[in-house]
Amino acid sequence: MTNPVALYESSLSTLRLIARGKVRDIYDIDDKYMLIVATDRLSAFDVVLPDPIPGKGRVLTHISNFWFNKLGHIMPNHISDLTLADVLPDAEERAQVEGRAVVVKKLKPLQVEAIVRGYLIGSGWKDYQNTGEICGIKLPEGLKQAEQLPEPIYTPSTKAAIDKHDENVSFAQTVTLMGQELAEQVRDASLKIYKEAAAFAKERGIIIADTKFEFGVDEAGNLYLIDELLTPDSSRFWPVDKYQVGISPPSFDKQYIRDYLETLDWNKTAPGPSLPTEVAEFCAKKYAEAETRITGDAS
Repeated sequence: MTNPVALYESSLSTLRLIARGKVRDIYDIDDKYMLIVATDRLSAFDVVLPDPIPGKGRVLTHISNFWFNKLGHIMPNHISDLTLADVLPDAEERAQVEGRAVVVKKLKPLQVEAIVRGYLIGSGWKDYQNTGEICGIKLPEGLKQAEQLPEPIYTPSTKAAIDKHDENVSFAQTVTLMGQELAEQVRDASLKIYKEAAAFAKERGIIIADTKFEFGVDEAGNLYLIDELLTPDSSRFWPVDKYQVGISPPSFDKQYIRDYLETLDWNKTAPGPSLPTEVAEFCAKKYAEAETRITGDAS
């Protein structure tokens, strides 16, 4: 990372702030475009923590843009042709968000997070231990923690508000929410994107154990990938050389933060606890390593 200075919250006076999400600040440009700024905020267990991870937003933006470009043949995305200079002519304001902001098309977000799991870990592992299923999908008996699934599975969830927990839903429920055709489109695209990305990442020493995609539609109903794509925030990344069935592998993502938080007496509701400096710095280092492995260079 070329700039370790943390940005917890952006402040642009020349554009109107629409919303602050868990990680991203969104600004209005006009009726067709908006600016998305990836800050260094980090959320864990759906709670935004009070301490930023220095440089994280730049890493997320760089990785997302890499994947959007690489996987554009499968699904169009929200990235526009406008540059940051086109919408932020003021050099000082531009410098605040350089490398962590993208101009995107305005689309209508679908209220479903498209989750694909290729390995048995996290909440999926807990569900499997209790029921032999993940989100109603029956799995073979005798699978172990972190084991690769026979085939990746699609396990969508509803999108929750900040500091609220997402809820897993069945594919049938997504059909009710968005109709059969669109629900199938989202499911099929999610599985195809995951499989291609997972194969690419594995060649570079990273296992993508699971990930989530977000989609939006334009006025004509065409489907687009939006938000972020295959980043350490939206995915579980494991090093190939340290992967072992039966244990939770070390990771390049925020699992390190989750594991630290699990040692605290915290009920996983806001406000979140502060992070020790060394914990935040180690997390930043792992994000940067994932960025270099996947994209071939640092932001």
